[in-house]
Formats: sequence, C-alpha cells, structure tokens
Amino acid sequence: MNWVAWKMLNGDTAKYLGAVFGVAFGVLLITQQASIFVGLMSRTANPLRDVREARVWVTDRHQQNADEIEPIADGAVHRIRGVEGMDWAVRLYKGVARARRPDGIFRQVILLGVDDHSFVGAPRTILMGDLADLRRPSAVFIDKAGHESLWPGEPLQLGREIEMNERRAVIVGICETSAPFQSFPVVVATYTGATQFIARERKQLSFVVGAPVAGVTPAEACRRIKAATGFEALTYDQFVWQTINYYMANTGIPVNFGITIVLGFIVGAAIAGQTFYLFTLENLRHFGALKAMGVNNRRLIGMVLLQAAVIGAIGYSLGVGMAVAFFEISGRVLPDLRGINIPWQVAIGTAGVVVAIITFASLMSLRRVLLLEPAVVFRG
Repeated sequence: MNWVAWKMLNGDTAKYLGAVFGVAFGVLLITQQASIFVGLMSRTANPLRDVREARVWVTDRHQQNADEIEPIADGAVHRIRGVEGMDWAVRLYKGVARARRPDGIFRQVILLGVDDHSFVGAPRTILMGDLADLRRPSAVFIDKAGHESLWPGEPLQLGREIEMNERRAVIVGICETSAPFQSFPVVVATYTGATQFIARERKQLSFVVGAPVAGVTPAEACRRIKAATGFEALTYDQFVWQTINYYMANTGIPVNFGITIVLGFIVGAAIAGQTFYLFTLENLRHFGALKAMGVNNRRLIGMVLLQAAVIGAIGYSLGVGMAVAFFEISGRVLPDLRGINIPWQVAIGTAGVVVAIITFASLMSLRRVLLLEPAVVFRG
C-alpha cells in the first residue's frame, strides 16, 4: 500500500511539486527570519562575549545594557580589586567616536579601550599586525569589516591614519571581532589611548571587568562587590541576558520578525494544505477503488499520512537548504549579515512547524477519505 500511496503522490507532478514548494517556501521564510532575529539579539551582547576572560562585570547601578553606558570614576577599579575574593580587575572602555580619513570621509565607530598592560578585552583573531604595537603612541587596531567600510574596495593596509577627537590615530593592526549590533567599524586602543580619542569628561570608565579567586563563584563575588561598593555587579551570563532582554522589551524587533514568521507559517500551511486537499479530491476514485477492494480506513489513513510526511520531509529539507545557502552567500557578500547562521533550536522549531503544517493538510484530506463511499468508483 505504501508503494501505491507513493505512485498516487507522483501521479500529478504539478500538484506534488506545488505542495512541496509551498512547505519549502514557508520553511525558508520561518528559518531565515528566525535565524536573523536570533542573530541580531545575540549581537547585542557580542561586545561582552569578546571579553572572554571576564567573569564579573561592574557598572553604574542604573545601567540597563551594554550599549547605553553611564561612566563611573576611574578609582572604582581599585575598590573592586580590594573586595575580598577578587583575583583581578581591570578597566575597560566602550563608547562611540567619529573616525575621519585625511580626505574628510568619516564613519561613526565603536571605540574599545582595553587594559594597557594585560590587554584584557583585546581581539583574539589578529589578521595583520602585533597586539604589542597597541602600546605605541596613537596606535589603534581596526576590525576587517570596519577597514572595508572606511576604505571600500581597497586592500587591507597597515599605517593608514584616521582622526578621532582631533587627534591622529595610526592603524597598526587589523583584527576580526564579533559583529556588533550597530553596523559600525570597531576600533581598539589601550584604555589610556581610547580616553584621548573622546571628549574629556569627569568620569570616563565604562566597565570594570575581572574574575574571582578559585573557590569563589562569580555570583558570590558580585554579591560582595555590591555590598562593598554600591556598584552594579553582574556575572557574565547575567549581563548578557540583561542586555538581550532590554532590546527584546524596548525595541520593535521581536514584533516585526514575529509577524514575518507568522506569515511564513500561514503561507506554508495555506499553500500546502490547499494543494494537498485538491490532490486528495482528485484521487478520491483511487481511494474508493481501494475501499471497494477491502482496504480498511486505518490503512487509508496511513497512506494519506505517508503522502503528507513525504511532502513535509522534502519541503523541510529544501527550505532549510535554501536558508543555509542564503546565509552562506550573504555572509560573504554583506558584512552586516556575517556571523549569522541557523541555530539548532531554530531548525528543530521549524521542524515542529512543518509537522503542524502537514498535520493540518492531512486533517483537511482525511475527512473526505474516511467518509468516502466505495461506490464512487462506479460513477460516471
């Protein structure tokens, strides 16, 4: 009977392909939009993920995310180091500056200031240059995507100059960083150097990052820091999720992507359901003949479910394959989409959506099959 069901499915190639591509298009839309949404939300915390050594983050107690920063006094780092249970603590600057080329072309950039001595927070992937060169006067690193943005179509080159806050900066290295939420170039300097490239303020320290000694958990270290200093202290995981949740609650991104994902489900379900229902109607004579030959309803249900499962499996595979191809190609062509891929949770969630779509399509068809009279095969 399974072979008969397969031959019936292939009997009308147009409707068969229509149902498959209906599911595939819905899967493509859902997988693509859900993956971009997850990628964008993940990018909000990418500056934190690049500082892999830090297990404790100390900020102003009113700060809500990693981008909107209320500076704290530079002396805070010494107070954090003095808290019992802390192994080390260093300064970290994060802000926005304007980088101007000698010919006047400029871009807004994300400026990072890493510890002058340990380089905690510095990029791990160095494409050109030596990290030790950051200690040279006016020295900065720039990420590869940022170099391509400031000098489009030109090869990567060290020694180029930019101006920030009317101060000359020399690019001594090119690196790879995690893609930021804002599509700005990333410029890295030492903490001392970074504070020279920004307008002078009484308080300039963005974060104090550190790690506790062995035997003290990050959560316990944060509790002690709060009690001793009054600053906000968060573990790495807490700060990541605080930042992601802030953007989830205070931007329209979840709503916009959610609408597209729902539309993908509706389109996939409507096309696949309607096509599969019409396919079943056109094959009622065949189902009637099988009933007349003694095939029971249980076997007929199995045949319909097999046909729906084949359509769902092929449509899912095609849709996910097209989504993978999209991210593979776009990640190379469009820097803004670099680093975005399909999380396994999205792939599994989309598979659940496909099961819902084929279940919907099967239910539309099964009622007609189960109520079918065998005598239909003898009608004109």
